[in-house]
Amino acid sequence: MSPLCIIYLIMNSADLFSHSFIKSLAQTYGTPFYIYDERGIRSNAKRFLETFSALSPKYKNFFAVKALPNPHILKILVEEGMGLDCSSLAELLLAEMIGVSGPDIMFTSNNTPIDELKKAKELEAKINLDDISHVEYLERHETIPDHICFRYNPGPLRSGNKTIGIPEEAKYGLTLPQIIEAYAHIANWNCKTIGLHTMVASNELDASFFVETARMMFTLALTIYEKTGVRVNYVNLGGGIGIPYQPDQKPIDIVFVARESRKHYDDLIKGTELDPLEIVTENGRAITGPHGLLYSTVIHKKSTYREYVGLDACMANLMRPGMYGAYHHISVLGKHKAPPSMVYDVTGGLCENNDKFAIQRELPPIEVDDLVAIHDAGAHGHSMGFNYNGKLRSKELLLGKDGTVSCIRRAETYADLFGTIVPVS
Repeated sequence: MSPLCIIYLIMNSADLFSHSFIKSLAQTYGTPFYIYDERGIRSNAKRFLETFSALSPKYKNFFAVKALPNPHILKILVEEGMGLDCSSLAELLLAEMIGVSGPDIMFTSNNTPIDELKKAKELEAKINLDDISHVEYLERHETIPDHICFRYNPGPLRSGNKTIGIPEEAKYGLTLPQIIEAYAHIANWNCKTIGLHTMVASNELDASFFVETARMMFTLALTIYEKTGVRVNYVNLGGGIGIPYQPDQKPIDIVFVARESRKHYDDLIKGTELDPLEIVTENGRAITGPHGLLYSTVIHKKSTYREYVGLDACMANLMRPGMYGAYHHISVLGKHKAPPSMVYDVTGGLCENNDKFAIQRELPPIEVDDLVAIHDAGAHGHSMGFNYNGKLRSKELLLGKDGTVSCIRRAETYADLFGTIVPVS
């Protein structure tokens, strides 16, 4: 039997951190590999939906497909009541692959080619326009959708955050005058639903930030109605709810976010022509991020001006630390009780000096062949992989709710890597 088809039966998801169990997976599948916890993902999705149902009875989270674009995971989330937030043709095709269509898809893209917009219309998705010029673009290509939405960029009115940057520098969204003009223009489109959207933070742990976003968007929905007569059917508050990557960070209080946002709804929307207004979000990281790990093997140690630990994974497998300087907690299997008595740079093998998972990190003494776990890699991990230096992207495994582990994406091969090259004569 091929190793890709082997299934292990284990007791529970706590064994996701078991040295002996991960060692057995490493022997079978080889490292590096991602593994996701289905029970954790389902439980988190349920908690998220139950909490935000207090904000709106018709609340729905459209999972950001870009965070973890594997159809096995997407199917789990759809089963838990989530829609899909797509931003490219490939992500629309993934939605179609698992039978999702219609208003259960939000298509939020930028600088979008017409073939992608046509596919979104074919799927009857909610098309969220990022630029006022796209209004005329759709008309010119006879692609007016049944479900339309516009993305608002508040510019200097909001500060943004470190990960996404400040709104004034963002390539996304329409200004306030453009938003008003856009809704006035599409008033004659005879769309089935009309939405309003923003996204002004990424990986944010300040709960008050999201409450302020809700207030801003409810106010804007009223302004649009007053100035254009267009009644939006739903407001998409965006995503961006962060997770505590660092051990001393606390998770965001989503109960506070839902409760305080509902207060703004009651103050601003309740009893007006816009009531009832459907509220949706598009969080990805907050749903799957804590429930995925990247496992790798130490293949080298190096001692020069610093102490280096070299893994068989690299930035091609997890880009965030090298790209953003993002923190991911690292643990050494079998040494969780050992004191962090050494300081290492933990690196990959790319010909780039930013190919580092950690810089000057205090860790237990590490030896060649140790297994290393990189935590909170269940979002924007594998999906951001690339092939610089010809590095191959790793496999993905799923720890099922029934206790089985299966491969849900095989590792790339050199045949995959070179398969698009025209043969050399």
